[in-house]
Amino acid sequence: MTSKEICERICSLLEDKKAQDITVLDISHMTDIAEHFVIAGGTSVTQLNALAEWVEEKLEEQGLPPLRKDGIRDSRWIVYDYGGVILHLFLDDMRKLYSLDKLWSDGTNIRKRD
Repeated sequence: MTSKEICERICSLLEDKKAQDITVLDISHMTDIAEHFVIAGGTSVTQLNALAEWVEEKLEEQGLPPLRKDGIRDSRWIVYDYGGVILHLFLDDMRKLYSLDKLWSDGTNIRKRD
């Protein structure tokens, strides 16, 4: 599965669970760490954990376990590394604080959904 296909699958899964403000940035021309960032929000720690668990479970069913993950449990920022795609799940205050959308603003915004 290509990075773009993984992004689309992640976005679809996030939409299923009502994630907020889903954004995909193509950062391939800026760094070697990944080709894409998927950034999304949730309304509570409980929802963030549910989003993370849902995406992880469904991608593992397709043979795509995360290479790394961080921020699980009572975190307000959860990160999953899928090789060419890094998934960032934030509570609104943390998303505003770290402003990845702005920090990586030279990345091409290939998808934005509220």
